[in-house]
Amino acid sequence: MIKIFIVDDHEIIREGLKKILKEESDLVVIGEAQSGDEVLENIKNIDCDIMLLDMNMPGRSGMELVSDIKGLRPYMHILVLSIHPEDKFALRTLKAGASGYLCKDTALDELVIAIRKVYTKGRYLSTTLAEQLAFDYMPDKNQLPHELLSNREQEIMLMLVSGKKVKDIAAELKLSISTVFTYRVRIFEKLKIKSNVELTHYAISNKLVE
Repeated sequence: MIKIFIVDDHEIIREGLKKILKEESDLVVIGEAQSGDEVLENIKNIDCDIMLLDMNMPGRSGMELVSDIKGLRPYMHILVLSIHPEDKFALRTLKAGASGYLCKDTALDELVIAIRKVYTKGRYLSTTLAEQLAFDYMPDKNQLPHELLSNREQEIMLMLVSGKKVKDIAAELKLSISTVFTYRVRIFEKLKIKSNVELTHYAISNKLVE
């Protein structure tokens, strides 16, 4: 049996995933959590083959959470479920330690296939993602500014775009306000912008948000 642990802050999503997985004879859900902080607090007691992890939750989330989990449980497979398109964030997630990435728009069709692939092969890559990975290290003169951001900068950029204030981001990520301001300055410099309004316009123009 493939043991699965679900992490998502929406109960309806968790219940939907459990319903889908229950129909498969070789899959069993052994537990669930509604936040990244809850996972990290109990990671030593989580005994699963694959963790289904939502990337967009209050508190600890994103690539940093993947890195934290892998640091504590290096052999645990993490299959990421995200609202963000595969071509925007999947490669960064894999580099952070995830074993696969599924956009929630297509996850229901591919989920069971991806779980079995990760369990047997260690990694799940869609055809599109495999092509991206193959050319990842080739020089790209047309590389977009946001692709130069670090994982943490990407995370804070999306939080700023969502309308969150610096003090709220600091509290959520357990960082000092001055540290978040420093990240904000770096983001603005790399994107060559000067305000949150310009940041939002940039994110929408480059389809980084819905």
